[in-house]
Amino acid sequence: MRRRTFITLISGITVAWPLAARAQQPAMPVIGYLSSRSPGETAALVAAFKKGLGEAGYVEGQNVAIEYRWAEGQYDRLPAMAADLVQRGVAVIVTTGAEPSALAAKAATSTIPIVFTVGGDPVKFGLVKSFNRPGGNATGVSVLTNAPEAKRLGLLHELVPGAKVVGVLIDPNYQQAEVQAQELRDAARTINQRIFIAYAKNDGGLQSAFEALVRERADALLVSANPFFDTRRDRIIAFAAERRLPAVYQFREYAMGGGLMSYGVSLQDGYRQVGNYAGQILRGAKPAELPIVQPIRFELVINLTTAKTLGLEVPAMLLARADEVIE
Repeated sequence: MRRRTFITLISGITVAWPLAARAQQPAMPVIGYLSSRSPGETAALVAAFKKGLGEAGYVEGQNVAIEYRWAEGQYDRLPAMAADLVQRGVAVIVTTGAEPSALAAKAATSTIPIVFTVGGDPVKFGLVKSFNRPGGNATGVSVLTNAPEAKRLGLLHELVPGAKVVGVLIDPNYQQAEVQAQELRDAARTINQRIFIAYAKNDGGLQSAFEALVRERADALLVSANPFFDTRRDRIIAFAAERRLPAVYQFREYAMGGGLMSYGVSLQDGYRQVGNYAGQILRGAKPAELPIVQPIRFELVINLTTAKTLGLEVPAMLLARADEVIE
């Protein structure tokens, strides 16, 4: 064999080896991220999710890819989005934005692992068999966003004891809507507070609800826990400010965004845990054996600047109980 031919042959083999090695490397796993909410208003929560994923050893773009699907408060878009993620063969489906996303994913697959955040009882909705041993292909976090509705009404009554009518926003498309309405009616009777429930499931309905609250001369506002309302957070806060309505919401993001008061769990910690669970599953853990995580701490946040704008004097006892006061 001629020397030049031999060198050319060796060079070809040298080039081919790295290509063959690259071809044999395992494909990067893909997480399907399905949310009933919007990317802009959940940026901090997505960051918390990625933090949890990092705790399990996964970094987006380095050793895991993430396919995002956002329904932006339109629940009817979720089934098709979930089906698309299943068709793409993702390794794990993460669902955020409460029950609508989780139920859509559960209906789409019984084999791909699902890690969810929900606001209520995942056993009741058939997502898992039990909290300690979920069974099946799903596990996650129950952030109990719906549980404190009565507590929120009590806090609002304490802040505005003279309110003749407290307006309540509820999304009738949300799986927990009737439970929320009944709990609030029961709580209102207990404290002898009249409430008016305005239902809104889309943008047109939200405008109609605002108009109904004005007609009923609501003196204060309670925004029930709901992913659609979260996607319209700025609009709802602006309405409350325009009508000078003291309002209470579910998450601190509302108070940080100019809302008067929020009471609920730390949602960022819940999303971090979801990311951690997703990473554990990528490493081989089975969702059936990962217990449902529940929050143990609720936080009260009061925006004192907003209170002053509304001309409200926040009771000292209420301020003393606040976990954070924004000034």
